[in-house]
Amino acid sequence: MTHNTPLSPRPLRHLADGHRRVVTTAQLRSHGVTAAGLSEQCRPDGPWRELLPNVILLHPGPPTAEERLHGALLYAARAAEPAVPAQPTADSPHRPLYADAVLTGLAALALHGFSSAPPLPALDQVDVLVQRPRRLRSTGYVRVRRTPALPDPRTVAGLPVAPVPRALADAVAELTDAEAVRRLLTEAVRGGHCEPAAVVRELTQAKLLGRPHVVDAVDALLAEGRSIAENRLYRMVGEYGLPDPVWNVDLRLPGGPHLGGVDAYWPDHAVAVELDTRAPRQDDDALWSEYARKREHLERLGITVVYLTPKKLRDFLEQQAAVVRTALMASGDRDPAAYVVVLPR
Repeated sequence: MTHNTPLSPRPLRHLADGHRRVVTTAQLRSHGVTAAGLSEQCRPDGPWRELLPNVILLHPGPPTAEERLHGALLYAARAAEPAVPAQPTADSPHRPLYADAVLTGLAALALHGFSSAPPLPALDQVDVLVQRPRRLRSTGYVRVRRTPALPDPRTVAGLPVAPVPRALADAVAELTDAEAVRRLLTEAVRGGHCEPAAVVRELTQAKLLGRPHVVDAVDALLAEGRSIAENRLYRMVGEYGLPDPVWNVDLRLPGGPHLGGVDAYWPDHAVAVELDTRAPRQDDDALWSEYARKREHLERLGITVVYLTPKKLRDFLEQQAAVVRTALMASGDRDPAAYVVVLPR
């Protein structure tokens, strides 16, 4: 046998299970399928078809939604072929490892479970993130999106998927329907997928906050996020036995200037809680300066200010309750605070 003698094709049965019905031409070559053999299999009435350039569907019918996703990743993955474990187990089945390709946009949101995203079979296009220097064009149903650095993907249904904030930004970049944008952003927060600040950070980096319909959706998102954070704060006080504060009040010096509003205030302890719901927008520095000035002014009057973030209230509610309880207990060791007038906000 010479080096030009074609190899006998290896069995392809293990490549035809589930999503492995989508393979690359390089994988087929590694199993002994020649160019002529591939052309024969992919003839119009043949058993295979070309799904995307160098990506083959090992059956003649239309691809399933799952096969379209795997096909998009196979197309976008680097030339190094996805590895298949030599000895698959129940915990480690045959799953391709996609090098430097991550699903994003509406497809990623659908995988994350967003009810406001179209179902996967209804998507005309699948967005895939790749690193910017790569020469790879959008083709067929695959839209290639370049980024300086790939986000750390989440694994959903065996697929590398962009985190929700990044997937949202990539989806919003293609949407002009204001209501669709608002629904997606609101579900991100209401569904507990992420905090508003993370979404706004990604939208800012993508330079999307200049679009009026996106700005309106962000305002609704921030209002939704604040409402959820306030509910968590109410729950924290009740569940962890903290004394009842007065809620959402303005503080003023008697006959003097307005000191600022706080989300909760314990007059007998001179302790205030304020929710830090700032979002990373262009005016962030100015807003933080305002927070800092208010805190400094109140603490000069002997009032302890505790800042709580929505994320900490979501993930570490008991710990935040302990922070507030400590501030309340320490009030007896401090000099009496200045008298302030408490008014509804």
